[in-house]
Amino acid sequence: MTATPRSTRSAKAVIALGLAALLAGCSSMGTGMSLTTTRTQGYVITQDQLAQVRAGQSQQTVVLVLGSPQAQNSFGDETSYYYVSTKVDRTAFGLDIVRERTVVAVYFDKNKRVSDKAVYGLQDGRMITIETRRTPSFGEDRGFIESILSSI
Repeated sequence: MTATPRSTRSAKAVIALGLAALLAGCSSMGTGMSLTTTRTQGYVITQDQLAQVRAGQSQQTVVLVLGSPQAQNSFGDETSYYYVSTKVDRTAFGLDIVRERTVVAVYFDKNKRVSDKAVYGLQDGRMITIETRRTPSFGEDRGFIESILSSI
């Protein structure tokens, strides 16, 4: 069976329409579908909540207003509460990109009353290098099975 010019033209028209529909679907990805997803991790503290924390308030009041802190530390008689919020974009390839980070620090005096508060952003942070060296241990470096067999 040989193809007629009319059937060849209609096949080309169907292919052209299919390609046009495919390209239209690709161009709508920018508006309806994104290659990145954004998620928020940690506490999201509003300006209203932050305004409610004032000097002289107790630690219990701060916990009632902001919730339990993610981290806290003590230096001598002074204590600090830290609340961290991070917005992360995840790309289609699984890469996480930190878009925004906010750290709310609430400082307490020796009487456990608010002495100060501060808000730090991503620009206030520093990159640190994690030490990968191991401290040598004296003795033999044996695996689990070697340890079991040597005890028999």
